[in-house]
Amino acid sequence: MAGTRVNPTRMELTKQKKKLTSATRGHKLLKDKRDELVRQFMDLIKVNMDLRLKVEKGLKAANREFAVARAGMSDEVLNTALMATNKTLEIRQDVKNVMSVDIPQFSTNSDIGGNDIYSYGYAFTAGDLDDAVYSLSAVFEDMLKLAEVEKSCQLMAAEIEKTRRRVNALEHVIIPEALGNIKYITMKLDENERSTQIRLMKVKDMMIEENIKAKKSEGAGEVH
Repeated sequence: MAGTRVNPTRMELTKQKKKLTSATRGHKLLKDKRDELVRQFMDLIKVNMDLRLKVEKGLKAANREFAVARAGMSDEVLNTALMATNKTLEIRQDVKNVMSVDIPQFSTNSDIGGNDIYSYGYAFTAGDLDDAVYSLSAVFEDMLKLAEVEKSCQLMAAEIEKTRRRVNALEHVIIPEALGNIKYITMKLDENERSTQIRLMKVKDMMIEENIKAKKSEGAGEVH
């Protein structure tokens, strides 16, 4: 029994009751946290699925257009056109705290996009290359958002698992152990109290009996 490992004293009983109160409160808070994390995680999963489908569709279209462009251009011209870029890209990462989880927030300083997305001349390139570059430019923001959402899903899944383990530890180990200790200590204290009462009653009976004997002795002495 778990309670046999604690001293059956009133001080220990108070300690175990405080432990039980804290564990019960913590259990409720962690369950609420876990439930809210799961809710937000499910919302992110839906966003992730929609974004992934959208990005995959955009990348398939871009790959298809690049394949068509490559068929109509030499590798040398295609590679030169794609390497001759004057575009810049800077990606910044911030964090947003959601239920004690640091969710990444990606933002970009970029001149990729808009009307001027073509950094090469049009004289030696095919129109299909323009379509392919435009498709990649159009899907870029969604790719960045998808990376943000997928990383957020991974972090939230890890936090959900950690919170779940803590909830289970409180529910199946710490709280039952505290309850067992309280029951054991209470039983021992009640037992000790009954033993003390019995001893007091016996002492009282002995004192009464001695008083009776003393009075009888006094009475016998007066008769003589």
